[in-house]
Amino acid sequence: MKPFARRALIGAALAAAAFTLAGCKENLGAGPQLNVVGGYIQMGATPDRPAVGYFTVTGGPRDVQLMAVTADLAQRVEMHESVKENGVVTMKPLMSADVPAEGKLEFKPGGKHLMIWNINPAAVRAGKLPMAFVFTNNNNERILFDLPIKQAAGADTGGEAAMDHSKMGHGAMDADKAPDPEKK
Repeated sequence: MKPFARRALIGAALAAAAFTLAGCKENLGAGPQLNVVGGYIQMGATPDRPAVGYFTVTGGPRDVQLMAVTADLAQRVEMHESVKENGVVTMKPLMSADVPAEGKLEFKPGGKHLMIWNINPAAVRAGKLPMAFVFTNNNNERILFDLPIKQAAGADTGGEAAMDHSKMGHGAMDADKAPDPEKK
């Protein structure tokens, strides 16, 4: 075989191999991915009330848990769940929340939600709060996501009411302040 023909044959073989490997690389990322896909923060009615955060996480190829949500521009962020027990709605802190493989985890009004205290005024003016969502996979993977900030009810929200946490019991957090289910 002549040197020119050999180089052409080797070049064609390398090109075919590269094309095949490129196709494999595309297929590796084709499955579902763990991701925060939307949400918002509803500011409290007064500056001393915490804001409430809602969002949706889509699951990846395996079950994981959301362990925490943090924000450098807020004093404190906690995961909570509103539950109805004996006809009384109470709020309980969550240590984690399950994200099913290829499923959804929703933090929404009346259920799981974030409570966010003292958001930096610069973030409020910017209309978004940068947050980190911490999961139990890949060495506590963190997904960074900016949640848009909506003003409190009556302040350009179109009548959407903010959740008032002041009348809810906080389970073990504020056992002495929780409503007595025996009283009506």
